[in-house]
Amino acid sequence: MRIVRDDLSGPEVAALLELHLAGMRATSPACSVHALELDVLRAPDVHFFTAWDGEELMGMGALKVIAPDHGELKSMRTDERFVRRGVGAGILTRLLEEARLLGMTKVSLETGTGESFEAAHALYVRFGFKPTGPFGDYTLDPFSAYYSIDL
Repeated sequence: MRIVRDDLSGPEVAALLELHLAGMRATSPACSVHALELDVLRAPDVHFFTAWDGEELMGMGALKVIAPDHGELKSMRTDERFVRRGVGAGILTRLLEEARLLGMTKVSLETGTGESFEAAHALYVRFGFKPTGPFGDYTLDPFSAYYSIDL
């Protein structure tokens, strides 16, 4: 698996992002979907990475700067063909490394609740993330779970 910084220009990335957005819309009420669109992920305060097996896109993830010392994970998604092959862990490791390189001392995330999000919750807990309350512009929402890790 090769993990690279990505400029989101490839059609494979756009397709996986659209699948991600559709999945979020299908499993959460509209007011609880906080996934970022392609143009927002291209912003200078977002560090976007993709995982590849040769020419096949395995997954993606982003780190958004919300303060000089605080980042937020966004758009973590593994292509269904590569689930349970360490893609999420690989991308998460790279995103946390990026946060440290940027001098961040904390990384947070918002994710959904319910059965379809259980694997994501397990991954974050395995990496040392702790459940927390809303951060940044988020408000308490029964369809959202919040986690943070101190680096």
